[in-house]
Amino acid sequence: MLISRAEDFHTDDLYVDLEPLLGAPLALKHEGFNFAGSIKLKPAQEMVDSAEERGLLSPGSTIVESSSGNLGVALAVVAAGRGYRFVCVTDVRCNEVMRRQMSALGAEVHVVRDPDPVTGLVGARTRRVRELCRSEGYLWLNQYDNPANRAAHERTTGPEIAKYWPDLEVLVVGVGTSGTAMGCAAYFRETRPETRIVAVDAVGSSLFGGPASPRFIPGLGNAIRPAILDESLVDDVVLVPEAETVRMCRRLAGAGFLLGGSSGTVVSGALRWAREHGWPDRTAVAVAPDTGVPYLDTVYDDDWVGEVYGRAGGEVTP
Repeated sequence: MLISRAEDFHTDDLYVDLEPLLGAPLALKHEGFNFAGSIKLKPAQEMVDSAEERGLLSPGSTIVESSSGNLGVALAVVAAGRGYRFVCVTDVRCNEVMRRQMSALGAEVHVVRDPDPVTGLVGARTRRVRELCRSEGYLWLNQYDNPANRAAHERTTGPEIAKYWPDLEVLVVGVGTSGTAMGCAAYFRETRPETRIVAVDAVGSSLFGGPASPRFIPGLGNAIRPAILDESLVDDVVLVPEAETVRMCRRLAGAGFLLGGSSGTVVSGALRWAREHGWPDRTAVAVAPDTGVPYLDTVYDDDWVGEVYGRAGGEVTP
């Protein structure tokens, strides 16, 4: 395959068979081996394409976005490839590795440290984005409300899975901005409505009406309900505690799969759903958004895990 730009490289058909590890059939669609390191490269491209088509971006424009990490890196890749400036507003939960990745790609990174009293760090980030966009030539893509976020996965991720798994029974997808889940769900509702869609969220997120509480692993979950979230497209919702995410990430790494926090949460959610509903007879697929390298200083670091989650009672065993 000839690649003209880094953003043009996707891993469309890379799947990991987790049955030997989990003792039950689950295929993991691994999206972490493109130049941005996560599935977020797809919506980054789609949102920039849409803005260009509508005449909102032109030479000299500055893209601005609020991100906890993965989308920020993806937009840094796309912006560098197309000659735009990029400013990412992130927060203290963003991994240092991701901040450095964005900077290395030419992005300007603003780190928000004080959460909004009501909407938390995401609310504080979006307030800072709006302040920046008062300047001429700055454009907020707004991944939370941008239809192109969802459209990217309805156009790519959903069809990719259906092509490889034409008899798919269960699809398990994590929810943050909800673009991946909503795009895949919309595609399967249209083409294979019998496929069961399981959404995985983090405990402490208020996306599906649960109480908000502090979260330390970036990626899934949100304190603000995105406009693109449509609960009617989802059959089941599974909430995963972060300590369980850490355990799953380390279990997967012990089998040779170094995956990110979002991926560990999704696999944990799939197991939780299976214990309640039973595994399907034929096929279940979960979407792994990212790799584990940016999490080496957090999820895979014993000192960080002990400090954040504590070792008392064996809640997390480093």
